[in-house]
Amino acid sequence: MHPFDTIVILVTLTALFAYLNYRLLGLPQKIGLMLISLVAAVALILLDRLVGVPASQWATRLVAGVDFRMVLLDDMLGVLLFAGALHVNLNDLSDRALEVGIFATLGVAASTFLVGGAVYLVCPWLGLELSFIHALLFGALISPTDPIAVLSIFKKLGAPKALETKITGESLFNDGVGVVVFLAVLSVATGQGPASVGQVVRLLATEVLGGIAFGLAAGYLAYRMLRRVNQYQVEVLITLALVMGGYRLAAYLHLSAPVAMVVAGLVIGNHGRRLAMSDQTREHLDTFWELIDEVLNAILFVLIGLEVLVLSLRGSHLLAGVLAIPLTLGARFISVGLPLGLLKRWREYAPRTVWVLTWGGLRGGISVALALSLPASAPRELLIAMTYTVVVFSILVQGLTVRCLLPPEPSEGRMKCLKPREL
Repeated sequence: MHPFDTIVILVTLTALFAYLNYRLLGLPQKIGLMLISLVAAVALILLDRLVGVPASQWATRLVAGVDFRMVLLDDMLGVLLFAGALHVNLNDLSDRALEVGIFATLGVAASTFLVGGAVYLVCPWLGLELSFIHALLFGALISPTDPIAVLSIFKKLGAPKALETKITGESLFNDGVGVVVFLAVLSVATGQGPASVGQVVRLLATEVLGGIAFGLAAGYLAYRMLRRVNQYQVEVLITLALVMGGYRLAAYLHLSAPVAMVVAGLVIGNHGRRLAMSDQTREHLDTFWELIDEVLNAILFVLIGLEVLVLSLRGSHLLAGVLAIPLTLGARFISVGLPLGLLKRWREYAPRTVWVLTWGGLRGGISVALALSLPASAPRELLIAMTYTVVVFSILVQGLTVRCLLPPEPSEGRMKCLKPREL
């Protein structure tokens, strides 16, 4: 199938599913799109197996023709991270820089080992063979919270500002860190990369710190260009070139391209917005990136739902995935609760902060993309099934219920769970 035909079909399905969700379900758009596409995929599989309708074969060829890892990690991710970072206040983020930094580095590393160790101990009970390094591989790909899922849900929840800044700031940065940790563990598992802890730490530092430096430089260059132009069409093009060209160049230089785009987005969204744009440019820029963000997010969540068509899901693998859900949540609770417990001596936090950070640490397309990139030498089918199970639970269950854990507004005096349409 021609790539453009694939795009046409995906956009058409996304529009149809969005319409059905709006008219029938009333769920938050991203959650509704994923649920409808997941139900549609399962229905096609059942029609094929029970009735003999070959529609699932065509749909499977469509989904199999989309390289999910390439589409997300190489094409969409930089755009979505930049769009999310544009509206993060740098002053608020700097006030919570310590927590964000700990969660995005030590938190990801701790969660990787906690999840990996727990899965390694549990799998033999299910009759599944999984080496410790491959268990760590699962821990590495499932530990980073997904910025796309987190931002799309949390920006409509009305959480306290400090809490929102912590979880959105962490999700923006720990994605880049998580990808580097995953690649480092994968290289050890395949015997093609650094074998010592020191080498892994140096690789992580080089990619992440290099990505920060690159993002600052690229963002500053774009900012200087924006100051010399007063035409919103040109200014929007400059930001688009910053994302597309900057992401590719950072990846080519073996730097963390996701981190680079987050930093560039913070520069343009704060200094660029305040000092280099007119009111008209700000309005058009916000409209452009909000539209890009919404469209790409919608297509991505439909793809996540349809991806079940090409997965080989065995009963024991799905059971391992179900057991991985509490293990992942437990590791998340420890990795954020321990540092916050220590920092409570010097900082004040809203009630239930640890619980919100735990339940609101959604997993999404990043984890699925990393799992699909695993080589055949790894227990690929098992790790993909476990990842997909955790991601589906995270988005559909955690995404719909996290509002119930948010601290009540002073005027409410009690916890309030919004109806789906209010999210």
